[in-house]
Amino acid sequence: MLQKCLGILILLFMFFSVGQSLAANTQRQDTTRRLYDRVMDEFKHRDYKAAMAGFQLFIELHSESALAANAQYWIGECQYRMGRYRDALKSFNEVVSNYPLSPKLVASTLKLGQTYTKLRDHETARLMFDRVVGQYPDSSEAELARKAIEAAAPAEDSTNQSP
Repeated sequence: MLQKCLGILILLFMFFSVGQSLAANTQRQDTTRRLYDRVMDEFKHRDYKAAMAGFQLFIELHSESALAANAQYWIGECQYRMGRYRDALKSFNEVVSNYPLSPKLVASTLKLGQTYTKLRDHETARLMFDRVVGQYPDSSEAELARKAIEAAAPAEDSTNQSP
């Protein structure tokens, strides 16, 4: 964990040294991308706490970056995987609300449905899944949403039937 934090700190140092110089914008973009990729490695290694902190720092430093929406999505994914479902809802909602053109919009909407399912709010989950299917019918997320709707259907049928 200490090595990971040091790695992030080194990247931050590199960012500030590049940012203070009048280096070409591409160098800054390269450093931004390296920081994002470094934090993504934390996520891939299932160190969700470190990844979440890294993505939060990334957004603080690079809020105007094209990767900011992705970082916000991954914060929600970290929270989801750590069982912090209410926090995950806020993060995924932030992507939907603040980054309407993001490539992570559909995935965030799907994750909202999955998170509401975890919180046993099946009605709101269904609304999110329906939104994914209705607005993005050919996406891979729509296929997952359809499966979630189908999986919930037997449970809904048994609660709607009277003895």
